[in-house]
Amino acid sequence: MEEQVNEKTIAISIKTAKVTASVLQAALRKFLQARKQKAPKEYRGKQSLKHLMKQNTGVSSMEITDENIKAFAPIAKKYGLDFALKKVKGEEPPRYLVFFKGRDVDVMTEAFKEFAAKQLNKDKKPSIRKALNAFKEKAKQMNQNREKTRDKERGRDR
Repeated sequence: MEEQVNEKTIAISIKTAKVTASVLQAALRKFLQARKQKAPKEYRGKQSLKHLMKQNTGVSSMEITDENIKAFAPIAKKYGLDFALKKVKGEEPPRYLVFFKGRDVDVMTEAFKEFAAKQLNKDKKPSIRKALNAFKEKAKQMNQNREKTRDKERGRDR
Protein backbone atom coordinates (compact mmCIF):
# COMPACT_ATOMS: atom_id res chain seq x y z
CA MET A 1 0.00 0.00 0.00
CA GLU A 2 1.43 3.33 -1.01
CA GLU A 3 1.23 6.40 1.13
CA GLN A 4 -0.02 9.53 -0.51
CA VAL A 5 1.96 12.64 0.23
CA ASN A 6 0.41 16.01 -0.40
CA GLU A 7 2.85 18.78 -1.09
CA LYS A 8 2.01 22.45 -1.15
CA THR A 9 4.21 25.19 -2.42
CA ILE A 10 3.96 28.67 -0.97
CA ALA A 11 5.48 31.73 -2.59
CA ILE A 12 6.42 34.54 -0.23
CA SER A 13 8.05 37.71 -1.49
CA ILE A 14 10.12 39.77 0.92
CA LYS A 15 11.83 43.09 0.23
CA THR A 16 15.02 43.06 2.19
CA ALA A 17 18.70 43.67 1.65
CA LYS A 18 19.77 40.50 3.36
CA VAL A 19 17.66 37.40 4.09
CA THR A 20 18.34 36.38 7.66
CA ALA A 21 16.62 33.85 9.87
CA SER A 22 14.79 36.57 11.81
CA VAL A 23 13.45 38.20 8.60
CA LEU A 24 12.27 34.83 7.30
CA GLN A 25 10.67 34.03 10.66
CA ALA A 26 8.80 37.37 10.70
CA ALA A 27 7.54 36.79 7.13
CA LEU A 28 6.26 33.30 8.01
CA ARG A 29 4.50 34.67 11.11
CA LYS A 30 2.71 37.30 9.02
CA PHE A 31 1.73 34.64 6.50
CA LEU A 32 0.29 32.38 9.21
CA GLN A 33 -1.66 35.29 10.74
CA ALA A 34 -3.15 36.17 7.36
CA ARG A 35 -4.08 32.53 6.81
CA LYS A 36 -5.93 32.38 10.14
CA GLN A 37 -7.91 35.52 9.27
CA LYS A 38 -9.08 34.25 5.88
CA ALA A 39 -12.71 34.64 4.82
CA PRO A 40 -15.32 32.59 6.68
CA LYS A 41 -16.70 29.48 5.06
CA GLU A 42 -19.39 30.16 2.49
CA TYR A 43 -22.29 27.77 2.78
CA ARG A 44 -24.00 26.31 -0.30
CA GLY A 45 -27.36 24.58 -0.82
CA LYS A 46 -29.56 23.91 2.19
CA GLN A 47 -28.41 25.86 5.23
CA SER A 48 -29.71 27.55 8.31
CA LEU A 49 -31.46 30.89 8.08
CA LYS A 50 -28.66 32.43 10.13
CA HIS A 51 -26.00 31.39 7.61
CA LEU A 52 -28.14 32.58 4.70
CA MET A 53 -28.61 36.02 6.24
CA LYS A 54 -24.86 36.37 6.94
CA GLN A 55 -24.19 36.40 3.18
CA ASN A 56 -25.57 40.00 2.98
CA THR A 57 -27.45 39.53 -0.28
CA GLY A 58 -30.99 40.19 0.89
CA VAL A 59 -33.43 37.39 1.64
CA SER A 60 -36.76 36.62 0.00
CA SER A 61 -39.23 33.93 0.99
CA MET A 62 -41.98 31.75 -0.47
CA GLU A 63 -44.60 29.73 1.34
CA ILE A 64 -45.03 25.99 0.84
CA THR A 65 -47.77 23.85 2.38
CA ASP A 66 -46.55 20.52 1.04
CA GLU A 67 -45.76 17.66 3.41
CA ASN A 68 -43.06 16.25 1.15
CA ILE A 69 -40.66 19.18 1.42
CA LYS A 70 -37.59 16.93 1.24
CA ALA A 71 -38.29 16.34 -2.45
CA PHE A 72 -37.48 20.01 -3.09
CA ALA A 73 -33.83 19.73 -2.01
CA PRO A 74 -32.55 17.79 -5.09
CA ILE A 75 -34.23 20.25 -7.45
CA ALA A 76 -32.73 23.22 -5.59
CA LYS A 77 -29.33 21.55 -5.76
CA LYS A 78 -29.78 21.07 -9.51
CA TYR A 79 -30.39 24.81 -9.92
CA GLY A 80 -27.60 25.78 -7.50
CA LEU A 81 -29.88 27.54 -5.02
CA ASP A 82 -28.90 28.55 -1.53
CA PHE A 83 -31.99 28.20 0.65
CA ALA A 84 -33.20 27.77 4.21
CA LEU A 85 -36.38 26.05 5.38
CA LYS A 86 -38.38 27.28 8.34
CA LYS A 87 -41.44 25.46 9.67
CA VAL A 88 -44.21 27.70 10.96
CA LYS A 89 -45.06 26.36 14.40
CA GLY A 90 -48.55 25.77 15.68
CA GLU A 91 -50.34 25.29 12.38
CA GLU A 92 -52.11 22.24 11.04
CA PRO A 93 -51.39 21.18 8.26
CA PRO A 94 -47.72 22.14 8.56
CA ARG A 95 -46.64 25.20 6.61
CA TYR A 96 -43.08 25.90 5.52
CA LEU A 97 -41.31 29.08 4.51
CA VAL A 98 -38.46 28.74 2.04
CA PHE A 99 -35.97 31.58 2.31
CA PHE A 100 -33.52 32.22 -0.50
CA LYS A 101 -31.21 34.96 -1.71
CA GLY A 102 -32.94 37.96 -3.21
CA ARG A 103 -30.95 37.78 -6.44
CA ASP A 104 -32.09 34.16 -7.02
CA VAL A 105 -35.78 35.02 -7.54
CA ASP A 106 -35.90 33.96 -11.20
CA VAL A 107 -34.03 30.74 -10.57
CA MET A 108 -36.27 30.02 -7.59
CA THR A 109 -39.46 30.38 -9.64
CA GLU A 110 -38.09 27.95 -12.24
CA ALA A 111 -37.16 25.48 -9.51
CA PHE A 112 -40.66 25.71 -8.00
CA LYS A 113 -42.25 25.16 -11.41
CA GLU A 114 -40.23 21.98 -11.86
CA PHE A 115 -40.99 20.89 -8.29
CA ALA A 116 -44.75 21.41 -8.80
CA ALA A 117 -44.69 19.54 -12.13
CA LYS A 118 -42.83 16.65 -10.52
CA GLN A 119 -45.35 16.45 -7.67
CA LEU A 120 -48.29 16.47 -10.11
CA ASN A 121 -46.74 13.66 -12.14
CA LYS A 122 -46.18 11.68 -8.95
CA ASP A 123 -49.86 12.08 -8.00
CA LYS A 124 -51.02 10.90 -11.45
CA LYS A 125 -49.05 7.65 -11.31
CA PRO A 126 -50.94 4.73 -9.76
CA SER A 127 -49.53 3.44 -6.52
CA ILE A 128 -48.10 -0.05 -6.91
CA ARG A 129 -48.55 -0.80 -3.22
CA LYS A 130 -52.24 0.14 -3.29
CA ALA A 131 -52.82 -2.05 -6.35
CA LEU A 132 -50.95 -4.94 -4.69
CA ASN A 133 -53.04 -4.63 -1.52
CA ALA A 134 -56.24 -4.58 -3.59
CA PHE A 135 -55.20 -7.79 -5.37
CA LYS A 136 -54.31 -9.43 -2.04
CA GLU A 137 -57.79 -8.66 -0.70
CA LYS A 138 -59.38 -10.00 -3.87
CA ALA A 139 -57.37 -13.22 -3.62
CA LYS A 140 -58.32 -13.60 0.06
CA GLN A 141 -62.03 -13.26 -0.79
CA MET A 142 -61.72 -15.79 -3.60
CA ASN A 143 -60.09 -18.29 -1.22
CA GLN A 144 -62.84 -17.79 1.39
CA ASN A 145 -65.58 -18.41 -1.16
CA ARG A 146 -64.02 -21.60 -2.48
CA GLU A 147 -65.63 -24.79 -1.28
CA LYS A 148 -63.67 -27.02 0.98
CA THR A 149 -63.50 -30.59 -0.25
CA ARG A 150 -62.53 -33.63 1.66
CA ASP A 151 -60.25 -36.11 0.10
CA LYS A 152 -60.90 -39.73 0.76
CA GLU A 153 -57.67 -41.43 0.25
CA ARG A 154 -56.56 -44.64 1.87
CA GLY A 155 -60.01 -45.12 3.26
CA ARG A 156 -60.11 -42.47 5.96
CA ASP A 157 -61.51 -38.97 6.36
CA ARG A 158 -59.45 -35.96 7.10
